[in-house]
Amino acid sequence: MRVSIFSCLLLPDTSMALPKNLLISWKSIASRSEVISACCSGVSSSQNCTSSSDPSGKIPRPDSSAVLMAGSPRSVDQAMRPVLFEIFGEIWNVQARLGQGVSASVYRVSSGRTSTAAVKEFLADTQGGDYGYHKERSVLEDIQGHKNIGPPHHLPVQVSTTQQVTLYGVFTNHSHVGVATRCLLLELLDVSVSELLVRASTQGQAGSPQSGGAQQQGHSMWLVQHCARDILEALAFLHREGYVHADLKPRNVLWSADDECFKLIDFGLSFKEGNQDVKYIQTDGYRAPEAERQNSLSQAGLEVEGNSCCSAAVDLWSLGIILLEMYSGIKLKDTVRSPEWKDNSAAIVDHIFASNSVVCPAIPVYHLRDLIKSMLHNDPKHRGTAETALLSPFFSIPFAPHIEDLVLLPSPVLRLLNLIDDSHLHNEEEYEDILEDMKEECQKYGSVVSLLIPKENPGKGQVFVEYANAGDSKEAQRLLMGRTFDGKFVVATFYPLSAYKRGYLYQTVQ
Repeated sequence: MRVSIFSCLLLPDTSMALPKNLLISWKSIASRSEVISACCSGVSSSQNCTSSSDPSGKIPRPDSSAVLMAGSPRSVDQAMRPVLFEIFGEIWNVQARLGQGVSASVYRVSSGRTSTAAVKEFLADTQGGDYGYHKERSVLEDIQGHKNIGPPHHLPVQVSTTQQVTLYGVFTNHSHVGVATRCLLLELLDVSVSELLVRASTQGQAGSPQSGGAQQQGHSMWLVQHCARDILEALAFLHREGYVHADLKPRNVLWSADDECFKLIDFGLSFKEGNQDVKYIQTDGYRAPEAERQNSLSQAGLEVEGNSCCSAAVDLWSLGIILLEMYSGIKLKDTVRSPEWKDNSAAIVDHIFASNSVVCPAIPVYHLRDLIKSMLHNDPKHRGTAETALLSPFFSIPFAPHIEDLVLLPSPVLRLLNLIDDSHLHNEEEYEDILEDMKEECQKYGSVVSLLIPKENPGKGQVFVEYANAGDSKEAQRLLMGRTFDGKFVVATFYPLSAYKRGYLYQTVQ
């Protein structure tokens, strides 16, 4: 009787430590719930998230007057999260509260084993609650009339591949105490760029031996390029439809595991260009100069003339800051407030790129630097458009992901490393046994569509497991990461489904 390969797999001993870079990546995933695609205005997914109803970026204090008073029926409903929602005649169980703000709460919900979504429940009696619901709904329904976006009034069989969050439908929830609340049923997304930046900052603080721990570490060029292209495509569509997002920031850019792209969320401050119905727009640190001036006028009680309203160019400014933070690994909120930035932002951008030039190839960095600088002109008329930005030479350069990228960004394909020796690959009988064992083990976590173990490079000895959906692959990654085989740690990363389907098994950068 043959012995299963997984009979040698053990849960890691707490006295044994993973390699430092993998430990950081794994802990960041293990401690993170899926981030809701509906972190829209008034909702924060964690204590340090900001509400887009408060563009200053300040967090409502627990004792704020905006918080419901204890003892009222709605405060009871607020304190006790719903157990389930009845949506379109189907029962959806609440798995977790993912975010809570002044005007709304967000929940991860499930119906059956494979259907997951997000519910954003607005509190009708909070200031701006109904307005926020109607505003969010109207914008999402309008932009999802596009042919590449799923229909808004029922749960589609397949999530669309557009770069905006999908609205599945709207409904009214009636709580057990008789309170009716407005709700949006939304696509559930994964890690946000904000979380990716936190991770980069954590690694940067550790630094390298050569830098004595002082060097900041940004994200890989592959990840920066991926995010830049996805969000520019989203903005190009949004701007063609006549909308300005008006609150682009790292927390409003989330990764879709099933569509393998970054998506835009939070349309609570969005408006039709030329018809701005929101006085205060954007978040501190990502606010364009013209939006800063407009917000100051509104705060002083002065009317903003029609031709002085902000345009789609404010979104390009915000994206420029986001990309600069991703590249550098530095939070730039204080930098963009400084007199030096206002005097000569281009010189500061040049300095940031010069500081990081050692770890990045020269030509791609040069193109990325020029792309970012084109988005950060003080004069909005000089910023160009999202469509012209997509023509940058930066997007013609192919990059390979770092292994950390594939640990952080879920997909339906799981890749197992450090598991199979070359000796197992050259004996056909052993190889077939391994294939059978692998499939048997991996099917415990979900439906396996295909499984591949290349005998030659690229990808020699690596195990590629394609699951029916990203939820199954995430569960498998969680349970397999860090187990040991023959004294070696199993490293479980994700792998891009599109590359796997093309048979493109590139070597990741360590």
